[in-house]
Amino acid sequence: MRFSIIVVSLNAGEELKNTVDSVLAQNYKDYEILVKDGGSTDGSVEMLPEDERIRILSQPDCSIYDAMNQAVMEARGEYYLFLNCGDYLYSHMVLGRVAKQMALEPGDIYYGDLYRRQLHSTDVSPERITDFVCYRNVPCHQVCFYAAHLFRKRGYDLHYPVRADYEHFLYSVYEEHARCRHLPLVVSSYMGGGFSETEEHLQMAEAEHREITENYLGKIKCLCYRLVMLLTLQPLRAKLAQDERFSKYYHRLKRMLYRKKDLM
Repeated sequence: MRFSIIVVSLNAGEELKNTVDSVLAQNYKDYEILVKDGGSTDGSVEMLPEDERIRILSQPDCSIYDAMNQAVMEARGEYYLFLNCGDYLYSHMVLGRVAKQMALEPGDIYYGDLYRRQLHSTDVSPERITDFVCYRNVPCHQVCFYAAHLFRKRGYDLHYPVRADYEHFLYSVYEEHARCRHLPLVVSSYMGGGFSETEEHLQMAEAEHREITENYLGKIKCLCYRLVMLLTLQPLRAKLAQDERFSKYYHRLKRMLYRKKDLM
């Protein structure tokens, strides 16, 4: 089986079905949908259609990443894509296009772009994964197809309750030497307001980011990158990227700059 689409859920209402429906609508059919439910009581699991490609794993978990780790233990695909409830595959052609790209170029992590529905804009992923990209911000798990072997030694590190997916990406790059391949397409439509974006978790996310990056990149390199981001007005750029009025234009300019840099 080519893909395992892993969806974690807990009392997600209709959004669980909407997410699953976006996968069932794919014109490429070599996949399974593994729904890891933490014990929903709102009837959301019962709303799912009967389909042999859907498997439901219902058991308690202590966090989102614990749920993902449980799902990985049951997944059968060659590549994993993790979606949260409310995230959709961007079009019915996504999996087919990804499979075609995989046949052209071997890799361990394939990643594309992310459409943010609340902001009506597309987050542009870099063409190459460099040290600076790993420090600044890696592609989110909703747009990354991970080779199964990257989870064989260990899953998400539960020591990081907010940024375990970020830590695992860097682990894959620096410890497992994963080959990262950019996908020239929008993979997922993101609802926004995820666990790591809530105000109560932003400070924790910042502390985890510092610990993770210093672990993989070293304190001196992280300090240099931190200074670069301050000098290039990163706090202001982050606000523009999250502002509905400017986000679309900011990411359009970012895409142009990435392409120009890639041609140099």
